[in-house]
Order: sequence, then structure tokens, then C-alpha cells
Amino acid sequence: MDNTKAAIDTLKRALKLNGLTYADAARHLNLSEASVKKMFSTQNITLKRINALCEMMHLDFIDLVRLFDESRERISHLQPEQEQELVRNSKLLIVALCARNHWHFDEIVEQFDISKKECYQMISRLEGLRLLELHPGNRIRLLVAENFRWLPNGPIERTFKKKLMNEFLQSEFDQSGELRLYLHGPLTPGARETLFRRLTALSHEFGELLKESATRPISERNNVGLLLGMREWEPYFFSTHRRESA
Repeated sequence: MDNTKAAIDTLKRALKLNGLTYADAARHLNLSEASVKKMFSTQNITLKRINALCEMMHLDFIDLVRLFDESRERISHLQPEQEQELVRNSKLLIVALCARNHWHFDEIVEQFDISKKECYQMISRLEGLRLLELHPGNRIRLLVAENFRWLPNGPIERTFKKKLMNEFLQSEFDQSGELRLYLHGPLTPGARETLFRRLTALSHEFGELLKESATRPISERNNVGLLLGMREWEPYFFSTHRRESA
């Protein structure tokens, strides 16, 4: 993540932490809500407007810088041996995934066959991996960056491909709230870049919705799987029937 995007994301996070919306920012800046959304999406915000938003949130500019520095210090991935440790211990992996998805301590203990003692032990190990911290009141604070990803073809991804992908795809995807799309066709390099950016934005949106949903009781939340993939590819029957001159 480049510094400009990280700084804008920090400003957006500060707004959410203060319970403020784009509409609130628009009123304060005397702009339309659409203009504010465009301002954030294009990452084109003047220093004067940043200062104005800080004033609205009763923040000093230095507080915003501190939030930015904090986000930069967070880890964006684990080492292979650390992922392997998670794969070897299913309870450790459960706690790690739940914490990453903003579950609370009591929710983890309530929903899984993990005792409070075990949960403390798992969290202690995850603190050692610098994934999170446990604060008073059993409040879990994540230490991973917004762009945290599992290692490409690392232990976690290999486990997913070997054991979970087929399980996930064994569905007709015909129930309410389910969707399966298969899209294939030739795109220009520019169109591919546009699609790539939009898919990346969707992954960020998923993360934001996870945070918002975490404020609701667990009885109102259901686990959702979303699989995104894009690469240059064509079905084998295209390749086998292509003319040599093509």
C-alpha cells in the first residue's frame, strides 16, 4: 500500500472511529456527499480540507499522523513457519481467524469447544506472533495491517486449496443471498487494470463491512465465504482447437 492511500485510509478510519459519515464530512466542508466520496476515492484531498476534517473530529493533525504511523507499523503477512504453526493447531487457527474477523473473546468461547483457559493460551501465542494484543476486559486489538494477506501459496492457502475449496464450491448457490458467477472473455490491458482495481476495492469493502458487522450481536451474523480470482486464462477446449496461425 503506498503512503498516499494509507494516509487517506487512516483519515477514513478516523471518521468511522468518531461515528462520522461522508454526509457529515460533506456538511462540514460545504460540499455534496458525492463530491466527498469522489475526493476520497480519487485520493485528492487538500491539506486545508484534511485540517478541516480533523477539526470536525476534534483531533490535532499530529493525532492523525500518529494513527498513520501506527497503521504502517502493523504486519502485512506472516512468515511461512508461523502460518505452518496455525495450520498444525486447529484451535489456534480458529482463534486467529475469528480475531481477524473482529469476533470478541466471549463469542469465541461461546461458539467453539474452546475453554476460556485455552482461549487465553491461544491469544497469548498469537500475541507472540504479533497478530493481536489482549487488553483489559478481554478486548482483542488487532495488530495486522488493513492489507494483511496470507502468503501466496503458503501453508494457509495450500490448506484452503487442498481441503476447503472443493467443500466451498459444493453448492448450487441458488439460495437467497448466494451468488455464483462465471465470466470469461477477452479484455484489453486497460480494461483488465480497471477490473483489477475494482476487485481490489471490493476486498477492502468486505473488510469494512466485517468491522461494521462486528458491532452487532453474534446471533445477527453469519459466516460468509467470498472467492475472488482473476488471471489470463482460457478453457482447455479453446486451446486445443485454436489454429496454429492464431
